[in-house]
Amino acid sequence: MNAPSWRRTIIGGVMGLLLCWEIFGGGGMASEKPLVITDALGRTVTVSVPVSKAIIVITYELIPALDLWERIGGVSRWAEEECDLYRAMVGDNPHLRKPHVGVGTDVNVETVIALKPDVVVTWGYSAHSIQFLEAKGIPVVALWPDSIEDLYGVIRLHGSLFGKEERAEEVIREMDYLFSLIRERIASIPPGARRKAIHLLGKPTTVSCKIGITHDIIALIGGINPAGEIAVRNADLSLERIMGWMPDVIFIWGNAGYTAEWLIESSSWRVIKAVREGQVYKLPKWSTWSPRLPLIALWMAQKLYPERFSDITFDEIAESFYRKIFGISYRKVRELDTRKD
Repeated sequence: MNAPSWRRTIIGGVMGLLLCWEIFGGGGMASEKPLVITDALGRTVTVSVPVSKAIIVITYELIPALDLWERIGGVSRWAEEECDLYRAMVGDNPHLRKPHVGVGTDVNVETVIALKPDVVVTWGYSAHSIQFLEAKGIPVVALWPDSIEDLYGVIRLHGSLFGKEERAEEVIREMDYLFSLIRERIASIPPGARRKAIHLLGKPTTVSCKIGITHDIIALIGGINPAGEIAVRNADLSLERIMGWMPDVIFIWGNAGYTAEWLIESSSWRVIKAVREGQVYKLPKWSTWSPRLPLIALWMAQKLYPERFSDITFDEIAESFYRKIFGISYRKVRELDTRKD
């Protein structure tokens, strides 16, 4: 075998995503090259690329972004149950709808085997399912991006898997444009004037901490995440500890079973500045492992520093972004988003 003709390495933090992959040239047709991947679990996985049929369990928003519809054999049940973007696209084009293979925490291995995919891309969570599928000869790539750079690595990996490298770079450039817009707007805020923001998960006292994309985004939008002092992805804390941080703004995970109004009306939380002043916001039900991440960041930045983004109309930017990245209208997709602002 010849020496590697192409190589890319993306390395996250100690607990973050580690993705390394090589495409080897020589010894075969250009359409049948082995892609050797070190995934988020530190496993070495070899896949023949470009992939003809994949099952996407966790990164299904990259299907429209990279135009992978014809190469997808199945998706997570979450795609249709939780993803407004996927529902909107298959609603207009029923022939695009894909079979469900369970969810990231509980993959239906029998369905996956029956679909005979070239590769399965999933969450690095269920080691048992991954081992079972690999024992059946199905390559499985586990992902867990913990930063913006990790997410870029995931997008580039999909580009390599499907021969969509140029499109992957186009998507990243559009994402970078929005991130740069945000950075420019908050760059002049002195450290002492930066506002504290926390992100609550499915349980109100479970907070996003130092490890993970959410912490990365809070820093990017010029916020201070007090929970960043805790070196884990998330932690269930006492309300007293959260009160001690006295955040200026509280963000709530979009899929949480409670609303911003519930938190604001709760007598237990009223002592917190963000709650007293009504600065509690429930995020859109969008995946942070998606090209939509910079839109989530912009939405959060507008809540954290409204005075610095007063001339920006979110819907207009989102409309342009959706059409460029997904080929669909944001306003059309938003009709399916049932969240309460």
